[in-house]
Amino acid sequence: MKQARIAKVSGPLVIADGCGGTKMFDMVRVSEKKLVGEIIELKKDLAYIQVYEETSGIGPGEPVYLTNEPLSVELGPGMVSTIYDGIQRPLEAVRSLSGDFIARGVDVPGLDRTKKWDFKPSVKTGHKVSPGDILGTIDETQLIKHKIMVPPGVSGVVSEIKAGSFIVTDVIAVIKEDKGIDKKITMIQRWPVRKQRPIKEKFAPLEPLTTGQRVIDTFFPIAKGGTACIPGPFGAGKTVTMHEIAKWSDAQVIVYVACGERGNECADLLLSFPELKDPRTGRPLLERTVIVANTSNMPVAAREASIYTGVTIAEYFRDMGYSVAVMADSTSRWAEALREMSGRLEEMPGEEGYPAYLSSRIAEFYERAGKIVCLGSDSRQGALSIIGAVSPPGGDLSDPVVQATLRVVKVFWGLDDKLANARHFPAINWLLSYSLYHDNLKEHVCSTVSEEFISLRKEAMRLLEEEASLLEIARLVGIESLSFDDRLILETAKSIREDFLHQNAFHEVDTYTSLQKQYRILKLVMAFYSVAKRKIKEGVDFDSLIKLPVREKISRLKYVEEDKPEEFTKAEEELKNSLQ
Repeated sequence: MKQARIAKVSGPLVIADGCGGTKMFDMVRVSEKKLVGEIIELKKDLAYIQVYEETSGIGPGEPVYLTNEPLSVELGPGMVSTIYDGIQRPLEAVRSLSGDFIARGVDVPGLDRTKKWDFKPSVKTGHKVSPGDILGTIDETQLIKHKIMVPPGVSGVVSEIKAGSFIVTDVIAVIKEDKGIDKKITMIQRWPVRKQRPIKEKFAPLEPLTTGQRVIDTFFPIAKGGTACIPGPFGAGKTVTMHEIAKWSDAQVIVYVACGERGNECADLLLSFPELKDPRTGRPLLERTVIVANTSNMPVAAREASIYTGVTIAEYFRDMGYSVAVMADSTSRWAEALREMSGRLEEMPGEEGYPAYLSSRIAEFYERAGKIVCLGSDSRQGALSIIGAVSPPGGDLSDPVVQATLRVVKVFWGLDDKLANARHFPAINWLLSYSLYHDNLKEHVCSTVSEEFISLRKEAMRLLEEEASLLEIARLVGIESLSFDDRLILETAKSIREDFLHQNAFHEVDTYTSLQKQYRILKLVMAFYSVAKRKIKEGVDFDSLIKLPVREKISRLKYVEEDKPEEFTKAEEELKNSLQ
């Protein structure tokens, strides 16, 4: 391994001399401690290295070991249920080597080299294969069937394939390429984190990623293969909302990237996932989850790597034909790491000190999402959805990171500290937020839920918007001065807010609501409005209408379990009888 020498150390930035022949984003090992670093700028023989570990105690003259390889991750069986740091070191394995604190320079492979996996071939000797074709499968967990694929750039005829129990470094197949070269295939693929994995085709997403959160699924849905951002001030509920989406969304694989957030929030995720059961399979949620934990007490520079590590792992599972969702919490911490490194490189600062290339980096990250046709002869489809939390100082939505993100994502869930202070969670402001996927998802929602769901959503949104205007008038002239029709709008909008949009993340039933149940609740709320409006025209007393006992029953429906549809039928009948 070629050596260079440290010329200067400035925090996580190390400048090394004698690096001729190296390339941008090559991985290096810094000093005798073998700290992991990455070249982020080259000037003649000088290399500017971003070090992903604490650099205190190292100085000029110490060696830098050049690998001439880009920063890459190991992809293969064993990733699901594992907790990694920002550069894909499994934290449980690191703990067994260095205790509760990560020792500098500790080198642990991303995949366990001792565990054996039962490999079941799906092709035979003599079979012609191309990149992305599935050679066989492994039951990684009860929820995930891991598909061993032909690596990109490899094609030919299978000259040998084995069945049985193997570790990840064992040769399980040999492919004779067109030039007559024998290519040995193991269960590991190495892939550079900054490079997108190849696909056949990308197309518009048409299926919703259901999250179980009513304000999201009904009013501001995201598609499988879509992008969303969730900005908001401290304490508005970003992390809890991200946890809820990670827990209950119908993505088959979740990659949760804790990028610069507090360790106790990440600990909550780790403690709750093994206990919670997937509502569709009944299995522990950790059996479909990969966690990349680079919390705020870990090195700043590794925050950038953690984002790319997470999305590369997600792309690998997407290539198997799975629907994958990446939760990046939060991209603001990643942007702050970029700002710190940019300052140390003495680059010309952009708005608020962020580097001028901030927008392009954010766009490159979100562009890795999409609904795609995977490589391989079976034309399987996969989806990668990316949801990023943004933490602007003071909740200022004009922050450069928020604005750069809004330019590329299709869904905006704007958190409001006023709602959070009023204990309304999720604190997603229905007047600020938007989704650009409504038209894409319309056909799917109509066929799987009801055509009426679309019109109910539009009517409910109209009432919420009218409520905002009427409340301004009511503050000036008093609510008694409003007409009965306007007061009915205020009552119905209140019911939509409190009985539908408000959701308790810590209630065993209310934490998750299926699309069918969301439709039934909203249908009853809107049915009351429709009938009450007609009764007001017929001269029925307004106060008696809004005090009907059935309204209390409607408000409790969100706590009714999914397998009790008769409760909704009873409420419908009672509503009809009350307003005859």
